[in-house]
Amino acid sequence: MDEDISIIDTNTRNEKIKNFLINNRKIIIIAISIILIIVACYFSLEKIKEKSKIKLANQYNAITMNFNNENKQKTIEILSDLVKENDSTYSPLALYFLIDNNLIDNRKDLNILFDELINKTDLEKEIKNLIIYKKGLFNSEFESENNLLKILNPIINSESIWKSHALYLLAEYFYSKNEKQKAKEFFNQIIVLENSNRDIKIESQKRLNRDFGE
Repeated sequence: MDEDISIIDTNTRNEKIKNFLINNRKIIIIAISIILIIVACYFSLEKIKEKSKIKLANQYNAITMNFNNENKQKTIEILSDLVKENDSTYSPLALYFLIDNNLIDNRKDLNILFDELINKTDLEKEIKNLIIYKKGLFNSEFESENNLLKILNPIINSESIWKSHALYLLAEYFYSKNEKQKAKEFFNQIIVLENSNRDIKIESQKRLNRDFGE
């Protein structure tokens, strides 16, 4: 008896499933098609990204390996375009090469490239903080106190590994302006900061001992 009831229940359930599939076959077909299209688009997009990455890598390697004074302008143009590609790997590398080789003299042009990376490129947090620090370092000889603080504030107000670097830059900036009390405050912040860079912390203590008698 129980076995007969079980068979009836199974048949009923199978019939319901069959009817559901028949009645909703168009919806099911559309849903499956959409899923297949999404999967296909995802893999196509990943393939495109991979090809784009390879292209950028080839461009970067070719221009930097063959760099000389004769192709300086071409190098600037290609690397500037690479920065504007907003690639998480080769855009920062392109900017670093431009900075390290002093290829761009125009402060405005270089700051545009800095902002391209900081504001428009999807970067890991500490890589972005490094670029912000480099922007502050580059502008420290030109900018006012307020503008330099504005540039470095995202790092200063964080727990970034670059925080002690930014504080040291500001300490040196104010010391060079003969604003020794402000310089002292920033050196002291480095001393009490838990994750200060070891070398910067030691140097800050030396500066406090030598220049401020502490």
